[in-house]
Amino acid sequence: MRRRNNQDSYVVSLAEDDSSWQRTGHLLIVADGMGAHAAGELASRLSVELIPHHYSKLLKGIPSEALQRSLVETNSEIFRKGQANPEFRSMGTTTCALAILPEGAVIAHVGDSRVYRLRGNLMEQLTFDHSLVWEMRASGDMSEEALRSNAIPKNVITRSLGPNATVAVDLEGPFPLRVGDKFLLCSDGLSGQLTDEEMGVLLQVLDIESAVQAMVHLANLRGGPDNVTVVVGEVKSDALVRGSASKDKNPSAVAPQFPVPFGIATAICILCCLVLLLLGQFPIACLAAGAGAVAFGTGWYKYQGQRVRNDFEGFYGRGPYRKATCKPDASFTAQLTNVIHELGDWVKENDWKIESKEIDEHMSLALSAERSKNYSEAIRRYTRVIALTMDEVLRAQGEKPGDSDIVY
Repeated sequence: MRRRNNQDSYVVSLAEDDSSWQRTGHLLIVADGMGAHAAGELASRLSVELIPHHYSKLLKGIPSEALQRSLVETNSEIFRKGQANPEFRSMGTTTCALAILPEGAVIAHVGDSRVYRLRGNLMEQLTFDHSLVWEMRASGDMSEEALRSNAIPKNVITRSLGPNATVAVDLEGPFPLRVGDKFLLCSDGLSGQLTDEEMGVLLQVLDIESAVQAMVHLANLRGGPDNVTVVVGEVKSDALVRGSASKDKNPSAVAPQFPVPFGIATAICILCCLVLLLLGQFPIACLAAGAGAVAFGTGWYKYQGQRVRNDFEGFYGRGPYRKATCKPDASFTAQLTNVIHELGDWVKENDWKIESKEIDEHMSLALSAERSKNYSEAIRRYTRVIALTMDEVLRAQGEKPGDSDIVY
């Protein structure tokens, strides 16, 4: 609502068939650029164009490593372009990239664009904001009182792709998948205007297209200070779930065990040592004790190596970083009615002639549902009223209503 140009970019790259999914997975990316002139727009566009390219080239080993490396390579290219043109110098972009792989959902990200997962009524933020507020809170240098008072601007980014020759890219996951899981990627134009609970409720009670549309409308009607980009993907196939069903965040789910042969050898050596000591064979007992120590040391080395390998292959990062239980309630429906009233006042102030039987019908059904405390239905109807009204506003302004970009 306030930006003259769109500095956000996104891409959805779906595998064409099962074999390509097994190799590359599905890839969803959102980027939010920053920089004067058209620099931010260029940086975010380069991000969503270059990451899939580098990712496919680097897919020779572990996919999560390839995803992380693709962001590192993209950073180098954005940095070089910025250095080559004074107008683009120091341009940058936040980026969050989600890969849906056979082993689960893996995320590589830099900046404060976010990835959420809605499972049932639980909304989880799977990424850590690389912002001054989050970094200070994590280090313990910021009190809750300072956080509540907004003493530090929330939009100060500590990491992004492009401004520097090198960048640290965080990896999260793999998060196990379930049919019905919904993953939401967004720029801070959305997360800065809607709470996690509100986003979760909208995803919970609406179909994906309606939910995305409602989120964008609400972010804009609450001021729209920034570009708003939302990408939502839903797990619908059992085939996506099978590979990740046994995965768990905790590496102890596949707990490493001390190697049995070395354990047995250690026990035998200790027993022989004790017997030999009782028989007075001290030199031979020392040899048995030494053999036991060698067996135990070798077994321990293998056990520790297994632990390190499981930690490396089992899970990256510490997400989820925030959780919110989402429940349609009277509070949210009241907020939606306030938005509708403010939207109506806006229409009257501009003397737009908006008459729609469909809007009136949805409004009547919404009020009826709210009175009967059927808040899910009330939210569905209220968001439809908002969507239809916004379409009429655009027509009154001589513009054509645009549909959300939805990829199935």
